[in-house]
This record gives sequence, structure tokens and C-alpha cells, in this order.
Amino acid sequence: MNFAEYSERYQCVKMQRSDGVLQLTLHTEGKALVWGAIPHRELPQVFLDVGSDLENRVIIFTGTGDSFSGPRPPAATRQGRSTSDWDRIMREGKALLTNLLNIEVPMISAINGPAIRHSELALLCDIVLAAETAVFEDAGHFDSGFAPGDGLNIVYSMLLGLNRARYFLLTSQCLSAREALELGLVNEVLPPAKLLQRAHEHAHNLLRHPDMHLRHTRQILVEPFKRQIATQLPQYLALEALANIDRALP
Repeated sequence: MNFAEYSERYQCVKMQRSDGVLQLTLHTEGKALVWGAIPHRELPQVFLDVGSDLENRVIIFTGTGDSFSGPRPPAATRQGRSTSDWDRIMREGKALLTNLLNIEVPMISAINGPAIRHSELALLCDIVLAAETAVFEDAGHFDSGFAPGDGLNIVYSMLLGLNRARYFLLTSQCLSAREALELGLVNEVLPPAKLLQRAHEHAHNLLRHPDMHLRHTRQILVEPFKRQIATQLPQYLALEALANIDRALP
């Protein structure tokens, strides 16, 4: 499938490509992304399509407006879900991270503001840039009534270390961009107006290298994440599902 065929298929992602640099911009109806069923369903297929197109040589992953991903889940989402819902959620959840990590070209995230839902998607990129206004929090799990088992737990444990990650997940800790930089979650913190410019500077610097060099380097760099996602994620998703199903169904 070529770029013209897949680039207009999705509701939650705007795609622009120039000289092999593909920019993926998350949004909900042209505004900041509201996480929910649509991005959860669409993004695994987005990553599959993007990774299958050899014309994509470097990818920039960013958001719209003043937020990367949110908002905090409403209380209604804390109710127990059915087993059929969880069957879908688990299938999409595995594909979400697996298909992202199967993209074989360098990825640059430009985190344009608060990332409080599925921030691990941005942190799995190879170069991680954050606006000064960015914050990092897991608003979708423990305090919202869900066990943190959809892979965010794996990524934060690998990046922060086990003790910091456990504290982060159990307390819904909110990390500023500067704190994230000090802890090694992000590589650079920039004024919001300079964020995308810096991302494109990195992208065009990477373009100096041959395709095979870019692809093989990406595969080397993400292999540790792929191993842990492949071996641990199914069990963690099942535990998250069981904890939620145990709640009284509406």
C-alpha cells in the first residue's frame, strides 16, 4: 500500500511526508488528541501501514495544539468491562506496541505538551524531544481503577528503573519536562515554538545515511524493548483485564 492509499484513512492521525520524512500528528477533530476507542483501534494499523512503506525513511511523531495525549479518564470508565471488550482491548494493545516497534526506520518524538495517556508511545521513539510545557503522568491506570498492565509499565520500568517506575505508577506522579530530562526519559527540552523545527533538523541529519544503515540501526536499538514486550505484555494485559472484570459490571 502506498502513501496516497493509507495517509487519509485515519481519524486520529494527520500525515505529511516530504523527502522521506513522515510526520505523524495525533489529533481529535483537528484539536489535541482525546485518547479513547478510536486511537486505540487506529494506531496499531497506522504503525503497520507506516512500517510497510519503504518510502518512509525517518518518522516524526507529535501532537496537536498544547497537548500530546489526554485527557484524564472520566469516572465512568472505572466500571468493569465485559470479557468481549477485553478480548478486543488486549488484541489492540499488543498490536499497538508491537507494530510501533516493528517500524524499521528511526523515529523522533516531539512531545508538544502534557502526555498523560499512553506516553510510552512517544518514549519508544529513538530521539525524544519535549516542549517545556510537557508533563508525563499515567492518568489512565492505577488512580483510574485499572492495573497498569498495557505495556506502559514495561517501558517506564526500563527507562526509569524499577523503584522509580513503581512509585510513578502507584502515585500517579506527574513529571515535568525538566524532571523527565534529568531522569533520562527525554533527550532535549525546548520552547514549544522550536520543538518541530528541532525534530526536522534531527530528521534531515539522519537522512544523510543510507536506507539499510537507518533500518538496521533502528532494529538494533529497539530489540531490548521488543523482547520484553513479546514475552511479558500478554500476561500483564491479562492481569489488567482480570482486575477490571472483577469490578461489578454496569
